[in-house]
Amino acid sequence: MRRTDADGIVLDTWGESSREFQAAADRVKPGIILYSEGMAVPKDMPGIVAGRVHDALYMPPPLNMNKIIKPDFAIFRVMQVQEGRLHREAAVCLFNGYGAELNVMRAGRPDWMDEEYRYLGRVVKTLRENSEAFLSNEWTPLLPTTVDSVWVNKWQARDKTVYTVYGLRPEGFTGPLVECPAAPGKHYVSLWNHTELDTVAVRGKTYISATVDGFSRSWLGTQREASVDCIAWLPEILKADLRADSLFLGASRGARIVVNAGDPSYGTRQAEFSASARAISLYHTFGRYEGKVVVQLFDGQELIDERIVQLEPGTPRLVSILERTPRVAKAPRGMSEIPAGRYAFVMAATDVPNPVIPYPDYSKLREVMMEKFFIDTYPVTNLQLRDFMRATHYVPKDTVNFLRHWVNGAPPKDLLNHPVVWVSIEDARSYARWAGKRLPTDMEWQYAAQGTDGRKYPWGNSFDPARCNYGLGHTSPVDAYPSGKSPSGVADLVGNIWQLTNDVYDNGSYYFVTMKGGSYYNPTSSIWYVQGGPRPADDHQMLLMVSPGFDRNATVGFRCVKDAL
Repeated sequence: MRRTDADGIVLDTWGESSREFQAAADRVKPGIILYSEGMAVPKDMPGIVAGRVHDALYMPPPLNMNKIIKPDFAIFRVMQVQEGRLHREAAVCLFNGYGAELNVMRAGRPDWMDEEYRYLGRVVKTLRENSEAFLSNEWTPLLPTTVDSVWVNKWQARDKTVYTVYGLRPEGFTGPLVECPAAPGKHYVSLWNHTELDTVAVRGKTYISATVDGFSRSWLGTQREASVDCIAWLPEILKADLRADSLFLGASRGARIVVNAGDPSYGTRQAEFSASARAISLYHTFGRYEGKVVVQLFDGQELIDERIVQLEPGTPRLVSILERTPRVAKAPRGMSEIPAGRYAFVMAATDVPNPVIPYPDYSKLREVMMEKFFIDTYPVTNLQLRDFMRATHYVPKDTVNFLRHWVNGAPPKDLLNHPVVWVSIEDARSYARWAGKRLPTDMEWQYAAQGTDGRKYPWGNSFDPARCNYGLGHTSPVDAYPSGKSPSGVADLVGNIWQLTNDVYDNGSYYFVTMKGGSYYNPTSSIWYVQGGPRPADDHQMLLMVSPGFDRNATVGFRCVKDAL
């Protein structure tokens, strides 16, 4: 022991130890664990703290009797890979809160081994992350349950209570299972299935409503039988609020937050953060993953709270990156100042008659503090894009439909002061970079149009066809409707052309960019057409992104913003 700096020693073939042997070990290093072969009998237990039991010893309910005699006595259940499945033995380990020892010295690697190791990994992970409960002397075996052949042990830790469940019902069970306490500020979570559980009242008593999985009846009496659960009563410390793709996290205490893409396991993708408040993008953390997201709070290695959220399939995720411009103190020529302010941001539900592709949901009001920025007073015109083309000799990689309304590479003279169209988001970003600007976010565009009072249109809450391009069937000069300006003096926001934002979304099947403002074209003959006409400031429309050439069309242009000091 001195030479190996051992923390423990397996007394292979010894069923007992002695006080003298423990004292000798403690002189090498206090607290060395002496670990006997076989189930220790009571007369030997005072001189030993742990033992091994082979899987040959089994009877339902599979209760650790040593722990009843001596609560701090630890057992490791020996599993023989060459003698069959590990499932039942791993389930017994979880139920009794004790460890596992794998015996692999005999030859053979059966085809089911990886599957069983993954199951054992779930068991071991659950035991390790709740060791404070499983090492507690305050445990109660075999609580009364509402159904036969489902057994429950209770483990009491300082701030949480853990219930381990072992079932031998092939048909499974769902419903009120075991009587439990209830208190404000605490909740029940299945740490096996990773679901938040409800409590129900039955004849004036509170019960945990649980689900114990079923299994094939043919497995009864074999090493494949048994179902388990591990239910924890936890303090509500962790906050996990999912809004679209943004997961808002925070905890009043604890050391670290672990976010899991799916049920936690040793193979699950996860990301770790400190317990301070923050927001993360699930897309930028886990890519296109959709489904259950399990958020866990740890103090050291001990789990102290868990929340589960669901990222529904098809949820639009914001994937574009906002690249800030050089900041300036004053509005550049042709731009209007949008002052900083507190903004109640909410977006109206999109009135698309046939919403095959879901829109981002911004229907819940968000109080945000907007920074000052500058925005183009008018949409970018054909004249301005011509200056960009002459200065840079810009040619997009995909030239299909690029500026198709121009003649011989130049805009018609009568359209010089009209908003440029037949451009893709790639074209718009190229222009913006050249001008030292960028595209606005959906929220920035809307804030510039509404100001701080949440008006429906730049000029007020009532629609006025005299203040914008109202169904002319073609573009109009960008300065044609001065009475349609916003509170900050931004003009031509609605009715003339749809205006691209910086916000690109991925819903797992499609990419799309959001547009604001509506356009001169307002089709009414089919529900399948894009919406048109002047649109309220809190409305937006998606433009599916197929290819730059396909994305360019006659009703879409853009304006730019610049960041302010």
